[in-house]
Amino acid sequence: MTTPRPSIDLSADEARRIALRAQGLLGTPDRRAGVRGILRRLGAVQLDTISVLARSHELIPYARLGAVGRRTVEDAYWAAPTVQAHSFEYWSHAACILPVEEWPHFAFRRRAYRARPHWNHALPDGAYDRVIKQLSAEGPLTATELGGAKRTSEWWDWSGSKVAVERALMYGEVVCVRRRGWKRVYDLAERAIPGPLLHDGLDDAECLRRLVRLAGQSLGVGTRADIADYHRLKGEQVDAVIADSGLVPVTVEGWSKPAWADPAALGTPPRGRHRTTLLSPFDSLIWERARTERIFGFTHRLEAYVPKPKRVYGYFAMPVLAGGRLVGRVDPAREGRTLVARQVTVDGAKAVPAVAQALVEAAGWVECTDVRVERVDAAHLREPLVTELARLLA
Repeated sequence: MTTPRPSIDLSADEARRIALRAQGLLGTPDRRAGVRGILRRLGAVQLDTISVLARSHELIPYARLGAVGRRTVEDAYWAAPTVQAHSFEYWSHAACILPVEEWPHFAFRRRAYRARPHWNHALPDGAYDRVIKQLSAEGPLTATELGGAKRTSEWWDWSGSKVAVERALMYGEVVCVRRRGWKRVYDLAERAIPGPLLHDGLDDAECLRRLVRLAGQSLGVGTRADIADYHRLKGEQVDAVIADSGLVPVTVEGWSKPAWADPAALGTPPRGRHRTTLLSPFDSLIWERARTERIFGFTHRLEAYVPKPKRVYGYFAMPVLAGGRLVGRVDPAREGRTLVARQVTVDGAKAVPAVAQALVEAAGWVECTDVRVERVDAAHLREPLVTELARLLA
């Protein structure tokens, strides 16, 4: 791929602010658009089973809108049983909630799954047709209602019905229309997806152009690797379409790789109010570790799957965003009406008020009335943090 010579130079600070605005964390949020507006802006909201303060797909709009009701979040994502979907769940950066209008642009991935030569789970004879017929007659249904999610208690030992319905989801014949007790509720795509969108008519190149453009808009500015990672595209897929994606080549101070920016992001200086908040480790602002280090000088790693003795920052350490910087980490827990900060890392005394503010706001959102600090890595900052928390909670 030959990259056009960039005509726009961005400072590292400009790139950081562009990224924050693109992610909805700089400037006044569009509260009328609400959670669905956040979903459209980000293009994808990652799902994950871990729930500490709340599940990650709830934490994403909270970080941008503040204390939006958790029921409001769920209702914004998932349609009522008699209403066509506002979103759909599919494989993007990972398992993600995606705006329903992007259904046609994932046709390239559905085609790839249909052509896949092997699978981790064998499909029993007749199971696929049986699941489709049952959903047609009785849906929406969970895997348990379709005949059982697992054959044994092992998490990976899927039943034939679960294998079939998950394969149908990947093929696009079935959609997850909502979650019930964290179980997927499946229905036929023909019932859940609006008719004008229910097609695989776009060729791979058109799908990829759209997703590359969307990734660039959601990132504001990014390298090839940043853009590819957003919807988990291959580097060569990005290379094939980026010249026609509408993104603009730029150079960024301190970045060793070529970059592209959303032209709309370059049109006006990124100004406005900064959010002070706890971020989910699965927040799209910090999805890609190398990008997070490059933009914020901050090393982020989810340690939930790291053996406890080897953890540095904690099981579900949440970065603290304040003033457009990542200024610390909190590993939270809940005990009744108390939010517990198991471990707090603070980037100096100046960051203490921001960390305290983020903790108190998060506590209020999850209906906790108190905050208890267990450990602060810099021991001399424990007393100032506790004092500031007491002041804010008074």
